[in-house]
Amino acid sequence: MLPLLSPTAGGISVYRDVEYARTGGIRLALDAAVPRSAAPCPAVIVVHGGGWVRGDRRTHVEPLLRPLSDAGFAWFSISYRLITDVSQFGVAIQDVETAIRYVKAHAAEYGIDSSRIALVGESAGGQLAAMAALAGPPECGVKAVVAIYTPMDLVGLVHSPDALPQWIRENVRGTPWAGLILGRLKQLSPIEHVRREMPPFLLIHGTADPVVPLQQSRNMLQRVRIAGGSCELFPVHGAGHGIRWWESSAAMAEPYKREMVRWLQEKTVS
Repeated sequence: MLPLLSPTAGGISVYRDVEYARTGGIRLALDAAVPRSAAPCPAVIVVHGGGWVRGDRRTHVEPLLRPLSDAGFAWFSISYRLITDVSQFGVAIQDVETAIRYVKAHAAEYGIDSSRIALVGESAGGQLAAMAALAGPPECGVKAVVAIYTPMDLVGLVHSPDALPQWIRENVRGTPWAGLILGRLKQLSPIEHVRREMPPFLLIHGTADPVVPLQQSRNMLQRVRIAGGSCELFPVHGAGHGIRWWESSAAMAEPYKREMVRWLQEKTVS
């Protein structure tokens, strides 16, 4: 049985605070909006950013949700485990995989097509989504991934002042465990897991991003194409880091949303 439905409008069923898993005593929840239609619709699992240590499934990714609903997609915006120390770095990838399993398992109840599921992640959420798609088990396979200003090479961001949590940067400066941490960062870098059979990726990135440089997406694009995979890059000219900031300018906010929707429709058509 699905949880209690909240009030609905415009032919869309809205679900709030649905528990999709419980791990280590931590409750993992999602919000969802599903078109009420006769035929099963495609779905998008949305993963918020926040540097792996903060963030919210509602406020951080709010600009993405209406365009997805307007285009006829169901969306599921998820919470995941935030990290408090270096030993937890990467565990949230498992949460994204669990969310994929949940959505697939409940596809009939929600009225979605389990074979037409995509991931959309921004910033740290893009890294989590990319890793789930690239390194997850076969049952967590998805049709497509949209990664918005995503850290693709974590080792390359070690000396960036804002991209990685401070305690990670501090512990790679001449400490006895620096090598182990760098090895883990490499293991968690999407750019290290590209392969020919990977799902198609759309990279969206601001050209003036001071946190995760545009070069991260350019390098990912090149690596995927060398491997024989499908990848496209959509630059947002003059944009920094954060889709909520992009909302201050229609010239920044509107083109990337149109491209995201167009691309997702193309990749989830069947």
